[in-house]
Amino acid sequence: MVIMVLTTTASFAQAVSGDVEADTVAILPRERQSYRPTGLRMGTDLLALIITQQQKRFAGWEVNADVDFGRYYLAFDYGSWANQYTVRNGFYDNNGRYYRVGVDVNFLLKDPDRNMFFLGFRHGRSHYTDSIAYTFTDTNFGIIEKIEVNPGVDARWSEITGGIRIKIWKVIWMGYTARFKFGLKTEGERGVRSYDVPGYGLTIRPSTWGYNYQLFVRLPLPKKK
Repeated sequence: MVIMVLTTTASFAQAVSGDVEADTVAILPRERQSYRPTGLRMGTDLLALIITQQQKRFAGWEVNADVDFGRYYLAFDYGSWANQYTVRNGFYDNNGRYYRVGVDVNFLLKDPDRNMFFLGFRHGRSHYTDSIAYTFTDTNFGIIEKIEVNPGVDARWSEITGGIRIKIWKVIWMGYTARFKFGLKTEGERGVRSYDVPGYGLTIRPSTWGYNYQLFVRLPLPKKK
């Protein structure tokens, strides 16, 4: 009887051991997402270059860069902006530089080419000068010309961004970015209220839209050995 009990117990233990072993093999560890950057992408806004060539009142350029950390991309933009407007009884112009920094989130997680459909956020800053030259009529002196100048204005705002990035050939990428800009604040205005802010646009509304059509080159970063 004792021998039979021992034999049965041993058989049951082997069965349990086999089940546990089988379960251990079946449960695979979840693959960890790597946040090590794999490439630096640099490019320019083609729309700014086209508008500069086609319109006399605007001159500007913009460069863009981003680097990936898994599905998250650290993004940076830097640009130059000079604009001219004819206003009532006068002429307004500005000239300055701006930058934006923020993060994009890629929703195409399993694309081997790292194409992007993204949403993101930017913080923008701008430093510029602007002026207005205008005429008015005085009852004693007739027509008078006057110039008001802001020698240095600082502006900041926020943006919600969205768009795509597509690999078209080897290291060449193209894409577009739509920007919803809001929360504009300016400091340093004196005799002139800014009509147009470099990097932001017209100030006549509390929010505005912007678009970029971009060409990129992606440089792969060294892989960890």
